[in-house]
Amino acid sequence: MRSLVGFLMVWGAATAGLYGLSVRLPGEPRAGGGLLKFPSDLEELQELAEFLQYYNREHHAYVLLLFCSAYLYKQCFAIPGSSFLNILAGALFGPWMGLLLCSTLTSVGATCCYGLSNIFGKQFVIYYFPDKVAMLQRKVEENRSSLFFFLLFLRLFPMSPNWFLNLTSPILNIPVTLFFISVFIGLMPYNFICVQTGSILSQISSLDAIFSWTTLFKMLAIAIVALIPGTIIKKYSQKHLNLDKSEKSVHVLNGWKSN
Repeated sequence: MRSLVGFLMVWGAATAGLYGLSVRLPGEPRAGGGLLKFPSDLEELQELAEFLQYYNREHHAYVLLLFCSAYLYKQCFAIPGSSFLNILAGALFGPWMGLLLCSTLTSVGATCCYGLSNIFGKQFVIYYFPDKVAMLQRKVEENRSSLFFFLLFLRLFPMSPNWFLNLTSPILNIPVTLFFISVFIGLMPYNFICVQTGSILSQISSLDAIFSWTTLFKMLAIAIVALIPGTIIKKYSQKHLNLDKSEKSVHVLNGWKSN
């Protein structure tokens, strides 16, 4: 109960802060400024981008603060829909600045989610997802010798539930530094695709290009390539370990014979 109350206090403070930023816009925003909310479809995304592009001309720093706060809010509390914010970043800040911003915010937000889970959520995650946590624990232990490449593969793999990986990583004893770097690199290709789409947001009529089979196959190919070094390291580690065991066995046998 103490963990739940603590989490609700953090969530309430973050929600109040983000709401305050969204309704107290400086200057005199044009009509539509009071309707700021997370977009749920392409039409809402285009309307939001149009308003913020207009508002960004006079209040760039405030738009940047508002965008970063909204992005971190979604990531910290494992709320789906970050792809819309990636696209919005491309529309507001351009493809390269948008990519750097999204990759950084994704990593920082996911690490905050890691921290919240570590402080407040461990028992809840284990209670509600015991089988999935146990399965992931086995996979992590099997790949402990090449953990970074395994984490990179999970992030690059298009079907991986990133929110669940963020929540379970502290339970699996994954070092936070390794976690941060794997998120930053592993989600960069997907962030790039979304941000590139955002740079031509006004010209598109559907988001199917982002979630197409072609994109999924490309992401899968990248994920498999990332897994290759980890597989090599794992095999080398196992071979080295077996050799060490064999040498120890020989020494033990020789000791017995000499006795």
